[in-house]
Amino acid sequence: METDRHYLELHMDRGIVIDAAYPYIDRSAWFRFKQGVIRFLLYIFAFPVSATRMGLRIEGRRNLRKHRDLLKNGVVSVANHIHMWDYIAVMNAVRPFRTHLLAWGPNINGENGTLIRLVGGIPIPESGISATKTYLKTLRDLLRTEHGWLHIYPEGSMWEFYAPIRPFKTGAAYLACDSDKPILPLGFSYREPGWIRRHVFHQIATLTLRIGEPLLPDPSLNPREREIDLTVRSHEAVCALAGIDPKENLYPPVFRDSKRVDYYTSVYGVGYRGSR
Repeated sequence: METDRHYLELHMDRGIVIDAAYPYIDRSAWFRFKQGVIRFLLYIFAFPVSATRMGLRIEGRRNLRKHRDLLKNGVVSVANHIHMWDYIAVMNAVRPFRTHLLAWGPNINGENGTLIRLVGGIPIPESGISATKTYLKTLRDLLRTEHGWLHIYPEGSMWEFYAPIRPFKTGAAYLACDSDKPILPLGFSYREPGWIRRHVFHQIATLTLRIGEPLLPDPSLNPREREIDLTVRSHEAVCALAGIDPKENLYPPVFRDSKRVDYYTSVYGVGYRGSR
């Protein structure tokens, strides 16, 4: 019922302990070599195949060129999380920037954990204060010192082909404000699939990913107000990029134990999963 809850079942637990000693960003030579191989395979195989399979259109890449000088100094990107592999679409859209991804800890222990790590996954620890401190220091170093790119799904979980934009948790805005970096909003929306996709591949929608303009923290506000303000503005931007008027979205912008809303209107796409 809660909008941040996961519903996919994991079929493996690899027993990895995500604590203060865990290498949230693995900088070993062997791991970086494997990441390089994966990066090569993404460019020549995964990006074109996944884009074709999802019917992916990418719009707004001019915003990456327009704001390149700002983005290359570190950025937090956010998007609605609506497909198991939509992060591949994000990586494809923002190339040649190299991204890191905040990931649900149990996913790292699951069957896709190795791949998630190799494409930049950083697990969110659930084992206490010391682990959280180490994790936050890693993220600050990534943004402040390494001027890296951190992608976050602030809805908190993946709901496949769900159209309304769920409330955002404030973590992405906290990290952006804490490191004085912009948030770059991205939004997924859906298009009706053609006959072949519907009847041969049983595909219920094709995807469009739009890249927005960077949003900067407001220095005139106190820290808590700045965090909330940036959360609200980034939520409104993702709504707009997904083709939804923020005033007509079914959810408020900020997560406060928010509950699922069932929807039945043509605005959000009757027949898509989540509309039943």
